[in-house]
Amino acid sequence: MTSSILDTARAGETIRLAERIAFTRSFQPIFDEGMGLVDETATYLDGEGRHDARALGRAASTLYAAESMRLTTRLMQIASWLLLQRAANQGDMSRAQVEAEKVKVRLEGIGTGRDMPAFGELPAAFRSLVERAINLETRIAMLDREIYGSAEPARESRNPVGEQIHLLHAAFSL
Repeated sequence: MTSSILDTARAGETIRLAERIAFTRSFQPIFDEGMGLVDETATYLDGEGRHDARALGRAASTLYAAESMRLTTRLMQIASWLLLQRAANQGDMSRAQVEAEKVKVRLEGIGTGRDMPAFGELPAAFRSLVERAINLETRIAMLDREIYGSAEPARESRNPVGEQIHLLHAAFSL
């Protein structure tokens, strides 16, 4: 792969790291992370999470229910995106097919209750799952924008260097 990157650079073409991540073996770590988080969340919500939720007060219990729905929705969107990319990576779908199907996937549009006063009352394990899912969603959305472009005009970035560093971390699982 290094020689093809060098060949691309020598030809004067832009090297798109995000595209190389999604369509090479470098994609496997982020795929494993996402699918592992889906499994971990399902296990928690079906087990320990049920027990933890019973001990919450009224406001926290309501927030827990709402945040659980957002968390599972967010993870299903992440899993859908990851499965599409894996299909493309393995040659099961063309890039055009992935682009046509990925319009059904919604990244970064699900909101969160992290700013609610009762969020701190939620179980630490649950809050950790929420934070990790949001962070993964952000990384995947950055990859998606880098690979496929944005349907909407890009919003003003507060720290473009930080976003690139974050993308590199995602690429090399640092």
